[in-house]
Amino acid sequence: MAALPEVSVVIPTRRRPVSLARAMRSVFAQAGVGMDTIELVIVDNDAARGAEATVEALRAEAPCPIVYACEPSPGVASARNHALVASRAPLIAFLDDDEEASPGWLAALLDARARFGADVVFGAVRGHAPEKVREHRPYLERFFSREGPAAAQLIEHQYGCGDSLVVRAALPPREAPFAVKQNLIGGEDDLLFQEMRLAGARFAWAPEAWVFEHPDPGRLTLGYALRRAFAYGQGPTYACIHKDPPDRLGAARWMVVGMAQAVIFGLWAAGKWLARAPDRAYALDRAARGLGKLLWFPPFKPKFYGR
Repeated sequence: MAALPEVSVVIPTRRRPVSLARAMRSVFAQAGVGMDTIELVIVDNDAARGAEATVEALRAEAPCPIVYACEPSPGVASARNHALVASRAPLIAFLDDDEEASPGWLAALLDARARFGADVVFGAVRGHAPEKVREHRPYLERFFSREGPAAAQLIEHQYGCGDSLVVRAALPPREAPFAVKQNLIGGEDDLLFQEMRLAGARFAWAPEAWVFEHPDPGRLTLGYALRRAFAYGQGPTYACIHKDPPDRLGAARWMVVGMAQAVIFGLWAAGKWLARAPDRAYALDRAARGLGKLLWFPPFKPKFYGR
């Protein structure tokens, strides 16, 4: 019987063949780790198995084993849960299909986990917009980026699942750790990592474990970014409501904070918009996040996945 891999690199994907190929090749190019200790797991979140041809075309150039799995139920949570079943290693590295890992990405994640005894390690993300994107380009690149401390260290908060390393044994002991109720709206990783943190999990930050993010062209618009900012704003209030037991007082505090932010930054954004200030998108972003804290309940939850 073949030895188990030490790390499963997981890429959930849905109908992005070019982007998926770029992400896969960035895993093939990893340095500082033994490729014989890695398996690459592709979870195709498309009932038509649209990613299978891309995976098979790249299998011959792969320096590590590739596992292809199909999760026909649309949604990011279902895809990630399927990845946990399809993968075998005790350590799971998550890479989104629109991300491109730097050559030292995986080695840096593994080093931070070993140094700090962390259960989850997060890396930096550098948003990239092509030159043809002119309007609000600095804002959009920053929006799709993830920043953190300059040095590797333990941290008290969590980030998103893309560009992370998770210790399998630290996951909640249930069949589907990622909440499938979040399938279309996202945030399933926030709820999972919050649950792990409350259970005593240790989080670390590894700035050298950076990736480029190449958003789909349809996402490189101010309208899309503001919808996402609104959804991110909903996170703190939503998380309070979904604690066990619910933290209704905490949710009420966040709603008050959100109302204040929506009014203050909304007025600021209006002034900047009237003046056509080049940085007006940042003010709109802050206002949208404030509004999200206030309007966190289901009728206002945007749907981003599974379409």
